[in-house]
Amino acid sequence: MTESMTQMAVSGVQGLRPYQPGKPVDELERDLGIRNIIKLASNENPLGPSSRVVDAIRSHLPELARYPDGSGFRLKKALAGKLGVAPEQITLANGSSEVLGLSASIFLSEKSRAVYSEHAFAMYPIVIQAVGARAVVAPASTAASRQRYGHDLDAMLRCVDADTRVVFIANPNNPTGTYLTDSALDGFLSELPKSVLCVVDEAYFEYVGVKDYPDTIGWLDRYPNLIVTRTFSKAYGLAGLRVGYSVSHPEMADLLNRLRQPFNVNALGLVAAEAALDDDEHVLHSKTVNAAGLQQLVSAFEERGLESIPSVANFVTVDVKRPAADVYERLLHQGVIVRLVENYDLPGHLRITVGTEEENRSFISALDCAVADD
Repeated sequence: MTESMTQMAVSGVQGLRPYQPGKPVDELERDLGIRNIIKLASNENPLGPSSRVVDAIRSHLPELARYPDGSGFRLKKALAGKLGVAPEQITLANGSSEVLGLSASIFLSEKSRAVYSEHAFAMYPIVIQAVGARAVVAPASTAASRQRYGHDLDAMLRCVDADTRVVFIANPNNPTGTYLTDSALDGFLSELPKSVLCVVDEAYFEYVGVKDYPDTIGWLDRYPNLIVTRTFSKAYGLAGLRVGYSVSHPEMADLLNRLRQPFNVNALGLVAAEAALDDDEHVLHSKTVNAAGLQQLVSAFEERGLESIPSVANFVTVDVKRPAADVYERLLHQGVIVRLVENYDLPGHLRITVGTEEENRSFISALDCAVADD
């Protein structure tokens, strides 16, 4: 694109840097000619989708010439029953990230500000800048905090002023895996001005097993300025189909649904998500495998004197005590893809998705080679 074409774009988009996903397996195969690659970069469920999902997709294949149900009636009804909310509180999305963009487009402008935490999900600054709003980054919790590298809610509240319209909170946070407790987040919302929208991003909700982790959907009656986002991309194993959703006050959901694109969730995504939602056994098994794998990785790091950030999600971020980019490249040459987190201001860290026991073991072996003294 020529410089003149770039100048035609709105100011927020002109300087925008696109989101960089984890390196795809086929790209590494092309680049290095490696086979049997292990990808632990994108927080995907290593078990994949359940057999019910596969059967549902297969049965719907003859209908692909038809447009999907633009309202997502069946999936919204199933979600409403599962979550104990009304269907009109639900907004279906092309992954929960779409809700982040919709929220920014509806509530932000060049005259407003949005707040998020240091080390928080990379999509927050992207959706804020895209609409020309000002991003305000609150400092993360210190190393002495119970949730080091996590959200410092007091610092975030101090960033809220008369021009603030949206606050983004990831719970658990990506890439740190830290979380906010029930009492802490409730206290924050009680102090947040009602004129400020709070988007609580719960993409990893199903993986969390700690008792003081909040289920914020139950708070919507008290906090009409709250939007809760979740996804089928993680624990449900549907990352390739891009199905997410939000739950909010009906008036808020109405605003989101006015702006979302028609047919934003495809037909296979709708039937797959509905089938996945009905398979509690698969989600529980995924959670069990993840808990064991997370401990496997953390124990391996401890044995090697490497410090990881305590995580309640399906990934863990570790300080490799040397330039992380070098370790990352060495791992690639051994056929293991992890995630650099330099763009999250964690230049000495790598984020590793929890895989199967065998995948984790292969990663640990590759890591030993990658950090071995030359």
